[in-house]
Amino acid sequence: MVKSIQLVTAGLLAVAPLAAFAVGDMPDWIKPPTYDCASCHRVATKLVGPAWKDVAEKYKGDKGAEKMLMEKVRKGGKGHWDKVTGGVPMSPHPNISDADLKKVLDFELSTAK
Repeated sequence: MVKSIQLVTAGLLAVAPLAAFAVGDMPDWIKPPTYDCASCHRVATKLVGPAWKDVAEKYKGDKGAEKMLMEKVRKGGKGHWDKVTGGVPMSPHPNISDADLKKVLDFELSTAK
């Protein structure tokens, strides 16, 4: 019985940092009113746009990914994820600062397995 409790506790501690993502929710600092990412995206599941973990996995190891994604977020558009979004374009976000956008994209790209 004690061994079972220890194993369950160890398992819970191991996944605790991922708990916020298990339901596909965004961390509090990314939610409105600061950013509107959560209007279309979740970390673990597709909403309107692709799941951030899927974006991170697609571009994992791609040295130019952050620059390309910064431009995509700023200008909006479609094409890269049409099969996932059904062709729904991403709205432009021209007013987010470079520093804030980098912070968001660093987090997004960190969600790859």
